[in-house]
Amino acid sequence: MTNNYLIVIDMQNDFLTGALGTAEGASIINDVAQRAADFPGTVWFTRDTHTAEYLSTQEGQRLPIPHCIEGSEGWQLAPALETVRQTRQGQVFDKPAFGSPQLAEALLQAHQKTPITSITFVGVCTDICVLSNVLLCKAFLPEVPIRVESSLCAGVTPQRHQTALSAMEACQVEILP
Repeated sequence: MTNNYLIVIDMQNDFLTGALGTAEGASIINDVAQRAADFPGTVWFTRDTHTAEYLSTQEGQRLPIPHCIEGSEGWQLAPALETVRQTRQGQVFDKPAFGSPQLAEALLQAHQKTPITSITFVGVCTDICVLSNVLLCKAFLPEVPIRVESSLCAGVTPQRHQTALSAMEACQVEILP
């Protein structure tokens, strides 16, 4: 019996078509939604979550562009992903920083109940939140195969996307096309 997980990272309006949107991010929305709809296993989602005080945080001072403010349109999952999340009753992990310790803890707990066969990551941004969550989960579950579907991820720039994929591959993460 297989016990596979797909983790959809931050497929939110602000990262795709809003304040921090990129053409690369917008271009993967439908393919990520299709992958999540068809995935043979459990599908979970993360959501970058900031407050109105974002600009006073360390991240806000380094990236002074308010985004993913809790409750805003930009904070919501892209409509195609929200439809999949509702249909599959996918759990959502709201995270105030790049990585989600709650996601890693939940995966560890799930693995202790029923060993996880593999964890696959898709989403944005490859070079920030995908990278952070992949390496965090790799630290929590070093013997579980972790994969990244590179064509279903987008970075801040295409070059940073490639750099992040190389870094994850160096950490024994399987990079899939």
